[in-house]
Amino acid sequence: MSSPAPLAILFSGGSDSLALYTMALSGHHRAIPKTSSVHLVTMLNGMARFPHFTENRFRTARELLEKQQPSPLPPSFRVELDCGRLFQELWLDRYETLMPRFGGKNLVCVACKLAMHTRILLYCLEQKIPAMLAGYTLKQSFYPEQTPAFMDRMKIFSEDFDIKTTFPVYEDFSETAVSRHYLEDQGLPSSGGGERKCLFSQTRTTATEEETAAYLDAMIPVVSDYIRLRRKGDVAAAARAFHAIDSTTA
Repeated sequence: MSSPAPLAILFSGGSDSLALYTMALSGHHRAIPKTSSVHLVTMLNGMARFPHFTENRFRTARELLEKQQPSPLPPSFRVELDCGRLFQELWLDRYETLMPRFGGKNLVCVACKLAMHTRILLYCLEQKIPAMLAGYTLKQSFYPEQTPAFMDRMKIFSEDFDIKTTFPVYEDFSETAVSRHYLEDQGLPSSGGGERKCLFSQTRTTATEEETAAYLDAMIPVVSDYIRLRRKGDVAAAARAFHAIDSTTA
């Protein structure tokens, strides 16, 4: 049996990522390995409001969980990473040319999530964290970024850098009642209010998995090059990596 290793969680402070955090500390989920430490990674995309929500949810959960355990919990670290520049490169600066290329669909949230996965992947590489979790769920699969087309590609994307990305509660939390039961069973808040509010989070889109897949297949090679160049310390080439998007849309 392998020894416990650090684990990263894409942490919004919402009920699903809060449940992942609880499972990582307690070992309640069969698909989440024992961890030596938990890194809760909150992303700043430049469009989120109420930043204190996430911090308050983390501190409250940690305090409540510590009271239930006779032995110390694995250490937790909550970090905030800015993915705003990546978000701009992948969509905001280019949406007029990208939308016609991908069926005229609004893929703003897909691009934002790709930016988040790129940034957390860099963090995992820098901190030598071998695995990352995200709390995507079937009940929210109306979001293009919470579909198999997105998740399967994120798994492959991270595997190319020897990082394992999983979505352990995707099926388990297909019903809101399940996540609510689990959190309340741990004495934790089960309703919303823990995540930052993003102006794009309710953006309407008719994008299907087909457009999502096509967009990701075009962008993942770009962000992969960006990561490799960042890792080499070539900051100029890393910034220029996104010029490849323009050459394919010209």
